[in-house]
Amino acid sequence: MEENITDIMIKEEPKLIWRECLEIIKDNLPAITYNTWFLPIKPLEISESTLKIQVPNNFFVEWIEEHYNTLINKTIKQVLGSNGQLAYIIAEETSEPFITAAVKEESPVVKVKPAENVQTHESFLNPKYRFENFIKGENNQLARAAGVAISETPGETSFNPLFIYGGVGLGKTHLIHAIGNRILDKFPDKKVICLSSDIFTVEFVEAIQNNTVNDFSNFYKSMDVLIIDDIQFLIGKEKTQDLFFHIFNTLHQAGKQIILSSDKPPKDLKGLNERLVSRFQWGLTTDIQPPDFETRIAILKNKVETYGIILNNQILEFISQNITSNIRELEGCLIKLMANASLNSREIDFELVKKTVKEIATGRQINISIDFITKIVCEFYHVDENKVREKNRKKEVVVARQAAMYLSKIMTRSSLKTIGLHFGGRDHSTVIHAQNTIENLIESDITFRETIETIKNKIEMSVI
Repeated sequence: MEENITDIMIKEEPKLIWRECLEIIKDNLPAITYNTWFLPIKPLEISESTLKIQVPNNFFVEWIEEHYNTLINKTIKQVLGSNGQLAYIIAEETSEPFITAAVKEESPVVKVKPAENVQTHESFLNPKYRFENFIKGENNQLARAAGVAISETPGETSFNPLFIYGGVGLGKTHLIHAIGNRILDKFPDKKVICLSSDIFTVEFVEAIQNNTVNDFSNFYKSMDVLIIDDIQFLIGKEKTQDLFFHIFNTLHQAGKQIILSSDKPPKDLKGLNERLVSRFQWGLTTDIQPPDFETRIAILKNKVETYGIILNNQILEFISQNITSNIRELEGCLIKLMANASLNSREIDFELVKKTVKEIATGRQINISIDFITKIVCEFYHVDENKVREKNRKKEVVVARQAAMYLSKIMTRSSLKTIGLHFGGRDHSTVIHAQNTIENLIESDITFRETIETIKNKIEMSVI
């Protein structure tokens, strides 16, 4: 019984210490700063005078060190004594961490980094890129499914090579690293390596200079899984292409898995050797498209949870409607939003979100949300917004609903399904009917056409 009580006391001690630290920190910071950067931190354990705490990601560590280092130093020394220090554990890192060095000579905060991979060579896989945090959507469904299948039986599926292509910031790199990480999780003895074609070329040049081309070639031929990111950068490098051709052939004939990514499909890689293009098409070629509205919402919710902040659905939908090009911009918007809120000591409200989105989207068209269109339309017709989402057949409500659906179709990139969901879960056929009805009225009724144009101009002038 005494041992159980002792165990409980040991388990609770870091929580009590960190709670005491938070009381001091809270008194010295605005509420928004405290909630954003310190509430998501979790105490793990105390060892002598070192308190280990878990933070969501490296961004948290960098931000806290840059902006609140003095306050943390003072707090830790006050609670744990003059030898007190913090050790950061990065939640996104899956490897066993170890302490490398202090942040500053006088600082009690210690950085924690992941341990080396157990393989005899460096895999260069990013441990934070995993299937668990890769948001599945219609834009990446086939590529992800193929990646999962490969990770279960690498080299044994018809997806060899797997060639994934798409624009910048759509998740290609995340996916290929996730495949590599899953393979190592399931088959720790397999030799996996992931690198960009640029690095491959640089290493090849060094091998030529050092007269070690055979060693270089044999090293890559010994891999069980070869993952090359941005294969398009081999264009124009004839000798590198020639060597890669022979490595590719050796691995493929031996039933080893090859995974490639590019910004274009193989047939559009002008300047790449035709025999390489032909081999790239032996397996599965699949693309990743820009995420649709629903996927962008899911990505934002995942990132918001990771960062430990709270954003309501109106804000999430507004960001998703206006940041549409890629995932990287979505994450960048959240980071900038947190930074703006923290530096200005204010809550993350809709006005701040509009300001931040406008800064990111400067120089290109801003998208308009369905909810915003509905709000303007209902104000114009003096109809309660809730009425257009209900099963209400009053003439003025029906006209407002159909006008809002029509304007949502022509002024946003939302699908018919998405628009229908915003109007009480109606199906796509209802939206098509509304669109046809409004278009017919616009053609036959000059006054109605002017009304719709007036509402449209009001929406465009009011946004952002």
